Amino acid sequence: MLQCRTLKKTAGILAVAMSLSWGAACAASEDPARDRLDEYAAYIQEHKLSDFGYPANHDVQLEGFYDWLVESGAYKAMSNNAGDPFQIHGGHLNALAFEREVIDFFGPRYGFDLDNLWGLVTFSGTDGNDHGIYFGSKYLEKKTKKKPIVYVSDAAHYSNMRLVDLQNLELRLIPSDAHGRMIPEEFEKALVTYRPALIVFAMGTTFKGGIDDQDAINKILAKYPSVEVYRHVDAALFGGYLPWTTFRNAVNRKFHPFDSIAVSGHKFFGLDEPAGIFLTTMEVKQNQNPFNVTYLDGSMPMINCSRSALAPLKIWWIIQHVGAEGFTQQAYGMLFRAAWLESELRQMGWPVWREKKSNTVYFKRPPEAIATKYDLAPDHDDRLGGDLSHIVVMQHVTQAHLQEFLDDMAAAVK
Repeated sequence: MLQCRTLKKTAGILAVAMSLSWGAACAASEDPARDRLDEYAAYIQEHKLSDFGYPANHDVQLEGFYDWLVESGAYKAMSNNAGDPFQIHGGHLNALAFEREVIDFFGPRYGFDLDNLWGLVTFSGTDGNDHGIYFGSKYLEKKTKKKPIVYVSDAAHYSNMRLVDLQNLELRLIPSDAHGRMIPEEFEKALVTYRPALIVFAMGTTFKGGIDDQDAINKILAKYPSVEVYRHVDAALFGGYLPWTTFRNAVNRKFHPFDSIAVSGHKFFGLDEPAGIFLTTMEVKQNQNPFNVTYLDGSMPMINCSRSALAPLKIWWIIQHVGAEGFTQQAYGMLFRAAWLESELRQMGWPVWREKKSNTVYFKRPPEAIATKYDLAPDHDDRLGGDLSHIVVMQHVTQAHLQEFLDDMAAAVK
């Protein structure tokens, strides 16, 4: 294709004398749409290794999956995971059995017993939070006949605030400390004791990697036993890697009694498109509006009807080919490199911070040329000196790449 275009440019008048067969073959190979996509792919490949500022795993290992998809012919049909993954439905072109296996694989990692587990593969972390807030609200309404108030940290992902607005619920935004953690005393001040409470815990805030102190909040709630509570954990990034580390109990409901959790698939687990998982208990699921749908032969508690059948297959593929051992190696590698980066910046005398469970290192914003080169997301906090940036140490952010960043920093701040 590109070779054909080059020949046309360089051959000049000689091209007129070329055989008609060559000209026809050349014309047939020209595809402006393909050219545009090739340019996009080249850009992605060039820039992905210096994408430090956002929590995506660019070390995607799905070649075998796509080989299967093409070779098997499965791509020639539209599969749709419409319906509850834990029920048998009318319609056969779905991957619900694989979705159930994904949920059953992850459930125990977050402290759910298999006989008290329900969930689904979501479109994204936001979709998971949408289900957490929706399920929590309906559960509390059914139990108390009152709409809950939603409590969330002002440092949590913005999707939580937007979703509360979307669902027309009342929001209490709780101030966070300088490191992105909900302040328990501020939560107690905001708590309305005559209404049920729907609390969204941030397990790794967007910019600083702050982790809300569930134990401290629960101690406050214990002082008000009349308040009915639903606890949802937004663990988009951290929920991916923490189960494979010594910090695993932070996302285990047997140690912290949450009711649901949302985890992203395109962050730690390395999907090539947004996806995730939402997990809750059968008790919560059974206290939702059932919305029985005759043509799907079952109740539909989830928000979405049509859902991707490819995303569960991709997650299932990754589980089979990476597994617990691979996830463990990746998780510890990320945390080791994050701690090393923090140490190196501190030795340089550059203001830097990191939560010990976190792969997110945040620091005083570097010169703009460096921030642009490494696609460093911006933030501002006067409590930490003003403008900030962070590096999210994912699988593709190797120690060699971090050393290049440190060398650039050293040269820029001499």
